[in-house]
Amino acid sequence: MNIIRKGLTGFDLKYLALIFMVMDHIHYFFEFTGKVPIWFSWVGRLAAPLFLFCFIEGFFHTHDRKKYFLKIYVIAVIMGLIRFGFYNVLSFARRGDGFIPENAMLSSFAILFVVLQGIEWIKSKKYFIGITAVVMPIILPFIFALAVYQPDTNAENSTISFFANMINFSILPLHTWIVDGGTATLLEGLALYALSHFKNKNIRVYGYGAFILLRNFGLMMLFHIPFTAYNIFFYAYEWMSVFSITFMLLYNGKRGQGNGKFFYYFYPLHVYVLYGLSILIYAVTR
Repeated sequence: MNIIRKGLTGFDLKYLALIFMVMDHIHYFFEFTGKVPIWFSWVGRLAAPLFLFCFIEGFFHTHDRKKYFLKIYVIAVIMGLIRFGFYNVLSFARRGDGFIPENAMLSSFAILFVVLQGIEWIKSKKYFIGITAVVMPIILPFIFALAVYQPDTNAENSTISFFANMINFSILPLHTWIVDGGTATLLEGLALYALSHFKNKNIRVYGYGAFILLRNFGLMMLFHIPFTAYNIFFYAYEWMSVFSITFMLLYNGKRGQGNGKFFYYFYPLHVYVLYGLSILIYAVTR
């Protein structure tokens, strides 16, 4: 009752999201054991929307957007290079079944940040840089697809593709390449940004919840996925992220107390620790 009366701060939401994220990643990295129940992933669906909600709040309220972006972008680039390495030069470090971590949520946030800043520039009548910032991250995957990633067996084009891949995994991430967020995060972030202009918090939060349901069930219809109990609860269960609005509704608009750097360090650290443990467990149990 005390929590309901006082509400949740931004840091409270982040710590909750962190717990949900760890549960989700425990299922993600150790599903192969058959010992981690599916409900770990169900609960984990709440993590990304809460982090995204806090990200949008931070975008509006930070005193230094450039610094805010760089903290996200630098870690995203480093993790992107590591992910590229797993596909190429670090293939020996893959788990025995070939599994590698595809975690790239910060790359998704970096792309979203550029687009949102572009919108802000357009609103400030800085049209050229604003339109460029909005359009380029969205169309970049298609530019690379047409200009670089064309089927060709000659060595020169293979070398170009190698370095293009390195760039697209790191300094110029492509939203269509990101499994952990990507295009979905871009769309949800734009929806939250638009809804954040409503002063009434309930309109923003319930509107976001409606967007989540429409997007996920709409995709099921688009890809002709039957609305069976199995599909809804064990296959296409991304819709469960809608339950994150329960905590968003308790948000009191305050930043709260906490160490902001902790989250930036924890995200990559826990990913690679869990991945390392999964490699050891796989080697022992197989």
